[in-house]
Amino acid sequence: MDQHAGAAPHPQPVDALIVVDVQSAFVTGAGAVPGAARLVDRTTGLIARARQAGALVVHLQNDGPPGAEDEPHTPGWELHHPVEPGPAEVVIRKPRDDGFRDTPLGDVLTGAGVRAVAVCGVMSEMCVQATARTALDRGYRVVVPHDAHATQDVPAVPGISETIPAATVSRVAAYALGSDAETTVPAADVTFTAPRGR
Repeated sequence: MDQHAGAAPHPQPVDALIVVDVQSAFVTGAGAVPGAARLVDRTTGLIARARQAGALVVHLQNDGPPGAEDEPHTPGWELHHPVEPGPAEVVIRKPRDDGFRDTPLGDVLTGAGVRAVAVCGVMSEMCVQATARTALDRGYRVVVPHDAHATQDVPAVPGISETIPAATVSRVAAYALGSDAETTVPAADVTFTAPRGR
């Protein structure tokens, strides 16, 4: 599908939802991304619909370095969304931007028989894009709802650029995934189904 020409308004169902780094440090308090309340509303809806359909829900949780706002076992590191324990919902901690690198994410998706994923969360140009790109490289159909990922403004640098608004950064990050990713779909139009392995 050519996302540069516009994606279908109602994509086919996906059988997994990957929620990237929706952690307290990034969606609450002074360090929250712009539009954090809107992002949380969208991710809450996606999670609820995925659960109802029996899709696999994967919460990625970034382990930041010592002193970072998402340093493990600090308040900012905690996941914002409650996790429902069970085989259809898992938490995977990750040490890098790409949720597949040095984690069991690939094995979890393969084991469940997943063929298509929706990717949401933060930050658009870092962990969301890196995870979505690897999913594409591994042959998954990938949906990145345009209103369900977010990031921070890019600060101005004299002689290079003015401040780049977060919304622009998010759009460019998704666009850079290329024509194989579905990136103009709103979260409300993403539907789910149970993966074939469940």
